[in-house]
Amino acid sequence: MTKLDETLTMLKDLTDAKGIAGNEREVREVMTRYIKDYSDEIFSDGLGSLIAKKTGKEDGPKIMIAGHLDEVGFMVTQIDDKGFIRFQTVGGWWSQVMLAQRVTIVTNKGDVTGVIGSKPPHILPPEARKKPVEIKDMFIDIGASSKEEALEFGVTPGDQIVPYFEFTVMKNEKMLLAKAWDNRIGCAIAIDVLKNLKGTDHPNVVYGVGTVQEEVGLRGARTSANLIKPDIAFGVDVGIAGDTPGVTEKEAMGKMGKGPQIVLYDASMVSHKGLRDFVTNTADELEIPYQFESMPGGGTDSGAIHLSTNGVPTLSITIATRYIHSHSSMLHRDDYENTVKLITELVKRLDTEKVKEITFN
Repeated sequence: MTKLDETLTMLKDLTDAKGIAGNEREVREVMTRYIKDYSDEIFSDGLGSLIAKKTGKEDGPKIMIAGHLDEVGFMVTQIDDKGFIRFQTVGGWWSQVMLAQRVTIVTNKGDVTGVIGSKPPHILPPEARKKPVEIKDMFIDIGASSKEEALEFGVTPGDQIVPYFEFTVMKNEKMLLAKAWDNRIGCAIAIDVLKNLKGTDHPNVVYGVGTVQEEVGLRGARTSANLIKPDIAFGVDVGIAGDTPGVTEKEAMGKMGKGPQIVLYDASMVSHKGLRDFVTNTADELEIPYQFESMPGGGTDSGAIHLSTNGVPTLSITIATRYIHSHSSMLHRDDYENTVKLITELVKRLDTEKVKEITFN
């Protein structure tokens, strides 16, 4: 097994943590542990988003760097008489990636292991076998023989259900496989940007934010931005990697290892042109690789942040990631490190004059 360095240990701790939308406490505790030494103050909005403040220049512009704490998962809704669990998806799931996958139900009595099941294909009529199983026809088997036994295990309606997967460094050690890259990688970027700024002069006040409930409607981004009232914001998230078999460049432009993705357009936001030009000009000057991304569907926390207060110039910077919204996804370490480097350099340049120039561009 690969020996984990400091960065990989942080990434493992963040992705191993369990936290679907509305249940982010464990992830928030991990992020707090890693970011506290690089910030002057840590506080929260009313929904539970973590906000780490680092002051460079007291009266300088406020810069927000937001990743979201929550991951896609499920919630217990019912326990049937035989002890099988009915559930609700929390965040977007594609039914094909769910069956026979191991999950962890987080209860007040501890974690309970389960597996997602359905009717076996062997007993289905031929026509039914050709169709994907609908999510409403799936259940979770925890090995209980009755409803009473499931309740004894500690399972109750409302408990969060989290995909189970072990953080893995691939044979090509640049490739990292884990659950919840969406969006623990954004949280890690916020941590490492503040780490890079420790002991340096920067002409602004920086907020590293772990938002809650992004996967169910960008909710924590809205509340945290209204609390911070940023002058400039970056939503940091995963993007689509279009470098797997069968995907054309027309469908998805992003490629792993080719640098951070500068999102031009998605369903939640048209990127701010002045900020976009500032970012690409800085990357060109420093020879940091980057690529453009445009997605007709989906969105990031930027969609809520840019509409907060009186409007905030905002840009989404994403990491090309394979297999998002499934039990495990893969990204490239170079993309992570180049994104941290780029955002660190952007922060160092965002003084009052530059922010004014960007805003009116």
